[in-house]
Amino acid sequence: MFMKIALVTGASRGLGRSAALALAQRGVDVILTYNSKKKEAEEVVAEIKKLGRKAVALQLDVSKSSTFTGFAKSIQEVLLTHWSAKNFDYLVNNAGIGINASFAETTEEQFDELMNIHLKGPFFLTQKLLPLMNDGGRIINFSSGLARFALPGYAAYGAMKGAIEVLTRYMAKELGTRGITVNVIAPGPIATDFGNGKVRDDKNINNFLASQTPLGRVGVAEDIGPLVAHLLSDETRWMTAQRIEASGGIFI
Repeated sequence: MFMKIALVTGASRGLGRSAALALAQRGVDVILTYNSKKKEAEEVVAEIKKLGRKAVALQLDVSKSSTFTGFAKSIQEVLLTHWSAKNFDYLVNNAGIGINASFAETTEEQFDELMNIHLKGPFFLTQKLLPLMNDGGRIINFSSGLARFALPGYAAYGAMKGAIEVLTRYMAKELGTRGITVNVIAPGPIATDFGNGKVRDDKNINNFLASQTPLGRVGVAEDIGPLVAHLLSDETRWMTAQRIEASGGIFI
């Protein structure tokens, strides 16, 4: 088996952390990014090393596209220093935030922040990293169940996730010439600290969402990480431009 290297953004916590660990369990080395949680990111690196894989954590604010050229250079240096390699194989555009505000009350600043992180960030970060990706690689973007169903307070967030689903299809179309597959995962409600931990910590919200889910509960990060690892494997080499919702069937 040839060595594979994945880059996972926002992997100091939540879904990114779960994805990074699941990839390591499958024998994949990981470069992970964090925005402000350096200690947590270093803990993930330590866990990956315990699994016998290599890992490096780099700081990245995905809302600041002006830094992406410098970040790509850092990736080049890390690949050469830690792997004696020029390229990596898998990109997981996971980093994100949640903002809850009604359509009528969403500010332009909130809209721009969500756009920069959830749409502009993955668009231009992927663009800058493409020269460093191996042909035949894999890209996973992240959407949300909120791009399919509507809940009050997520108009801007859901719109960005709908856009990333369209972008995924265009990426798959254009990058297919290099054998790169591009798919998008749409999680349902997940009990993490995302969005100030509302799904995890607010019993009323948790119970309501669980009641609307055929499997009878909200998701946890470990429901998503192994799915990411599976979609990056050779087992899914003939799958591209697809939206995979992992939501327990909520609101069907």
